Amino acid sequence: MVGHVDHGKTSLAEALSGIWTDQHSEEIKRGISIRLGYADCEFYKCQKCNGSDAYSTRNTCPNCGSKTKFLRKISLVDSPGHGTLMATMLSGAAIMDGAILVIAANEPCPQPQTAEHLEALNIRGVKKIVVAQNKIDLVSKKEAIENYEQIKKFTHNSVAKDAPIIPIAAHYGANIDVLIETIEGVISTPKRDNNGHYPLMYIARSFDINRPGMEIKNIKGGVIGGSIIEGEFKIGDEIEIRPGVKREKRYEPLHTRIVSLNAGGGKLDKVKTGGLIAMGTTLDPSLTKSDGVIGNVVGLKDEIPDVYSKLNLEIHLLNRLVGSEEELEIKPLIPGEQLMLSVGTAVTSGKIKDVKKGGIELTLPVCARKEQRVAISRKIGMRWRLIGYGVVKG
Repeated sequence: MVGHVDHGKTSLAEALSGIWTDQHSEEIKRGISIRLGYADCEFYKCQKCNGSDAYSTRNTCPNCGSKTKFLRKISLVDSPGHGTLMATMLSGAAIMDGAILVIAANEPCPQPQTAEHLEALNIRGVKKIVVAQNKIDLVSKKEAIENYEQIKKFTHNSVAKDAPIIPIAAHYGANIDVLIETIEGVISTPKRDNNGHYPLMYIARSFDINRPGMEIKNIKGGVIGGSIIEGEFKIGDEIEIRPGVKREKRYEPLHTRIVSLNAGGGKLDKVKTGGLIAMGTTLDPSLTKSDGVIGNVVGLKDEIPDVYSKLNLEIHLLNRLVGSEEELEIKPLIPGEQLMLSVGTAVTSGKIKDVKKGGIELTLPVCARKEQRVAISRKIGMRWRLIGYGVVKG
């Protein structure tokens, strides 16, 4: 779920999954998403009803009451839409197979983060996109059509040029059946080859699930959550987490063992690529509390990508700044300039040392693979703005 702040991403996630993904206290108080939100939902199809009416998230058809056929389970990542939280959105984009771009019908299109998020999808290589034209209940038919034409014009020369646009009212669950039918047709489950690949997982959240005052004998190890990008993990695996945690002046990898696996509320013995996974470990929970190891990469011991404190990138800058009224021309990078880099689910800053070779000295080390794409942002005004991407060369 991507798009501008307050366009209804969290409401749509709730309409599909029944879960309100904003659960952090500050999110509830401010009414916006701050951290990545997660929810799983299941799609079903009625064998008796025709067309879009046949699609729902229920095992009993809401139209005719017949038992429905299970299609698949999907995981939703609800990304923040506020401009100052672009780094968090980029972290979510790192684990997407496809995207629902939510655009409110009661505001001119594009809004700043609508444009910036769409460019982020392009940089991350996310090509399977459905546009949800939300809040259709707040405008007249004429205004809805005008907004639709704005969306078509906005997406015309983008990665979403062929994306279907589905009018919905997420708050009332209106037209959700049509949206599900469209998602099923556009964002198919990709074929995944797990054979011969060492397992890797990007950590997008981490938790301490123990309650205050719990007896020591009942304390459980830290939990890490994210998406497996290749391979397979199973209970009992000895795993390594890189770059790890800072010990005095250097980062040291963490070594632990998988004691539980959970996906969509169900316990599993092994997990493969696809969906969102919660992995219970023997780690000290003080390390994983409050997203303490977010941005790290998980793999089997000694079978995990290298850690870099300096990156050499093949840099590709955008022509113009997206998400601003002026759409300013993006100036070339200069030696000594400070940048923000999004590498997988990790976010770090770095200083340009060699513009020609794309040499960037990092503030925080990252675990990365050769040829991996890295989103690059520059401080413009009071916040970081997306200006392009780099390809890891070493």
